[in-house]
Amino acid sequence: MRQRIARRQYKPISGRGKLTDLEESPPPCYLHEPMRLIVFEDNAVTKLYPITTGRPAYAVTCGGYRLVDWLRRFNGSLRGIVRPHLQSIQRLDYPDLAEEDAAPAASVMMVNARLVPSVGVFRQLEELARAARPGVVYAGEAIAAAILPPDAPPPPSRVQVAELEHYFSYAGFPSLDPLSANLPLLEYPHDIIRHHLQIAGESLTHRIAEGDHREIADGVFATGDAHLDQFVVTDTRNGPILLESGAAVGAYTFLQGPVWLGPKCRVKEHSAVKEAVVLGHTTKIGGEIEASIVEPYTNKQHYGFLGHSYLGSWVNLGAGTCNSDLKNTYGRVNMDYGGRRVETGMQFIGCIIGDYAKSAVNTGIFTGKTIGVCSMVYGFVTTNVPSYVNYARLFGQVTELPPEVMVSTQRRMFDRRHVDQRSCDIQLIHDMYQLTRTERQLAGEPLSL
Repeated sequence: MRQRIARRQYKPISGRGKLTDLEESPPPCYLHEPMRLIVFEDNAVTKLYPITTGRPAYAVTCGGYRLVDWLRRFNGSLRGIVRPHLQSIQRLDYPDLAEEDAAPAASVMMVNARLVPSVGVFRQLEELARAARPGVVYAGEAIAAAILPPDAPPPPSRVQVAELEHYFSYAGFPSLDPLSANLPLLEYPHDIIRHHLQIAGESLTHRIAEGDHREIADGVFATGDAHLDQFVVTDTRNGPILLESGAAVGAYTFLQGPVWLGPKCRVKEHSAVKEAVVLGHTTKIGGEIEASIVEPYTNKQHYGFLGHSYLGSWVNLGAGTCNSDLKNTYGRVNMDYGGRRVETGMQFIGCIIGDYAKSAVNTGIFTGKTIGVCSMVYGFVTTNVPSYVNYARLFGQVTELPPEVMVSTQRRMFDRRHVDQRSCDIQLIHDMYQLTRTERQLAGEPLSL
């Protein structure tokens, strides 16, 4: 028996096409003339660490979409400019962004990879592309998007992220007319949670409108062989619940929309998945999770609370791991990024965990903490955790974790999921270790080597 505690208060729109995986592109947006799109990372992308340490900014999930999903809608060539250590990853995982397209195009639009991947942002990009009027859109002092004049050269094929400022000056960006658009950028990791809460409902409703979902309960939609076990309770008063092909929800689970379960996602029995949760493909989730993003191949399959948080890929949270997303004073949360205090203006913010990080059983993570890539945490996490460390501060020990250990761990994790470990995956582990050396030097914790 499947129970429902409320009927939905929205009307899904019947649509076209099919969207069953974060790796698939939505239907294209056809323009009158082909447009060449260039999505670029800028120097500020490092402020999003540990989220963007090992992934392009255009591949960060927020609200149920990535920016690359929206950009693939345009009927033109798409090129990505990423940091050097991600170029091999882009070439293999995003091949449509890796090649220089010499085909003629009516105009060229450059898009910042840190753009919030929302329905509203896409519609504004669509309007800019249709108008094709040369100009620039700023978000603060950063370039959010620009339409190049016909006589302006596009960025060279081998341009590096660090060289883009020089290119912008050379191409005359400072003299371009301002274009009317509101294109917000992700500046710090907590911005991803803030925007996610604002756009998740609209994003998932959009998926329903353009997908091939069948309604299996009031406000609950599924594709393929996705299913709910018996005695699952669903609440869709605040947004829909979507299950993609291969997703399964165990018995005696509570689902409160908006919720998106990616392909092959597993929610264990007796779980609670509440309000603005997005689970990437091939994830395993148990316990209680609220207002959070979980990227593909991550496990949190045991009891414990996760709230207002972001988990990268290949993360594993041990049984009983919990995080706090509210201060005891009920005040606004301030984050510490590289020794700099940043006011979030948010009352609820949990933890930001980078790719390949792990927690031991019964780990407790304090409010507003970041855990770097490839780190392992034990006991209470009372400070930010740099990348590549064994963090057992409760026991008086913080030790560096060699990249060779993480290469072996990566191989074992990949084998369990029948994923090939490529040379670029191994190289990424070594590259991220070098990129995060400063974190371990500024962490304020003596390292026992």
